[in-house]
Amino acid sequence: MHGTDMGISGKSNEPQFSSDQDDLDSDRLREECGVFGIFGHPDAAAITALGLHALQHRGQEAAGIVTFDGKRFSTERRMGLVGEHFSQQSTIEHLPGSAAVGHVRYSTTGETILRNVQPLFAELDSGGFALGHNGNLTNGLSLRRELVRQGAIYQSTSDTEVILHLVARSRKGRILDRFIEALAQIEGAYSLVALTNKKLIGVRDPLGIRPLVLGELDGCYILASETCALDIIGARFIRDVQNGEIVVISEKSPGNPDGVESFKPFPPQRMRPCIFEYIYFARPDSIVHGRPVYEVRKRMGAQLARESGIAADVVVPVPDSGVPAAIGFAREANIPFELGIVRNHYVGRTFIQPTQQIRANSVRLKHSANRSVVKGKRIVLIDDSIVRGTTSVKIVQMMREAGAAEIHFRISSPPITHPDYYGIDTPQQDRLLAANHSLEEMRVMIGADSLAFLSVDGIYRAMGEEGRDARNPQFTDHCFTGDYPTKLTDVTEANGRNQMSLLAETE
Repeated sequence: MHGTDMGISGKSNEPQFSSDQDDLDSDRLREECGVFGIFGHPDAAAITALGLHALQHRGQEAAGIVTFDGKRFSTERRMGLVGEHFSQQSTIEHLPGSAAVGHVRYSTTGETILRNVQPLFAELDSGGFALGHNGNLTNGLSLRRELVRQGAIYQSTSDTEVILHLVARSRKGRILDRFIEALAQIEGAYSLVALTNKKLIGVRDPLGIRPLVLGELDGCYILASETCALDIIGARFIRDVQNGEIVVISEKSPGNPDGVESFKPFPPQRMRPCIFEYIYFARPDSIVHGRPVYEVRKRMGAQLARESGIAADVVVPVPDSGVPAAIGFAREANIPFELGIVRNHYVGRTFIQPTQQIRANSVRLKHSANRSVVKGKRIVLIDDSIVRGTTSVKIVQMMREAGAAEIHFRISSPPITHPDYYGIDTPQQDRLLAANHSLEEMRVMIGADSLAFLSVDGIYRAMGEEGRDARNPQFTDHCFTGDYPTKLTDVTEANGRNQMSLLAETE
């Protein structure tokens, strides 16, 4: 995500937007957020808009772009989808300059208001500074309180603004040194893109939890959350930004002939990227750390078939996220793959639902049964995860009503038993189905004839590993294991609540 909102209470004169979702959306893990930056291109704003469009799956509530034309910074931040605003030529014309940073946002807690939309911008004594953040600071509340006590005045409820204040208060001479000093004080997960009047800066947290890649277009360097953002503009992928690395892009000079420099100011740590990028968040056509996401998801399905195969007539994915895993399962199990559920892509999240009965069946607005495929058949239903389970109940019920003879639910990831504090919006632990019920209890609640999840070691095998190294885990997988990779300064693990959401209660 963008950096978590800190739950500030109070009213605002800015437009308020409802975060109500239908049952399908409210029972999914929320996308994090997406960042994009480009330096030295005459069409910087238009290219950034295209890049954000490719990253739309990572944040669908708001988008923003900041540009610099050599003299001044320009900003456009809007609620809604990228295509609703940044496809208009008039908007792009308001963003002159050859350098730009952009952000797509999904908020977890607090208000969805315009002042929280990123990139955030501040005028420092060294010039303008724009910042976009994908991730979450687990000590953001503590830092915020200390900064407020020292006189800081906040304009948003985002923990990203903490970084701006830390940069502003640094007494270092160079902006890069000030940025490094700020980064040394924060904990958690982050990929950052920052724009100054001379540089584009990309940063990745020491464990590499959140993704960031470096690309090139027409001799100009690009930073983006995923490779799919490079593909949409025809850019060349150069490499992943490494964990704990700071990439600084500026004009080429005798001292910097390539125009890009790399810094690693912090003690090296073993990389632990987020496993959910492969399970759910990244677009299927992206390549994350050298692994094609689509192929990995198919391997997860194949491994799931090896672990929990069962006699059936058809394999049916829950679209769209369950499709690659279902293909892998079907091939491994030698069972026909069929689209037994059809998704309606043209129903928006705010579609009018006039009666309680329609609201109760809102999952059908986006998914409908393909009766000719499932009637009288033993089906294996494939999805990528179960969070609260409410959507799973409705999907299984829909398959029953369509005439399925047997429904065997298979999940291509392990049970989610712990909340996330690194930018994924998961419910509190007492609302996670697998954290509070046995496998058989979940099966009964969902209404399936059988239920099975991919094992933890199985998901590592699908990633090309022999299994999970318990002493040095290869990925960030705390949602399945409870093994949190960083300090959780502002988190109460006992009840799964993020203390940043308590700010209004404690101030």
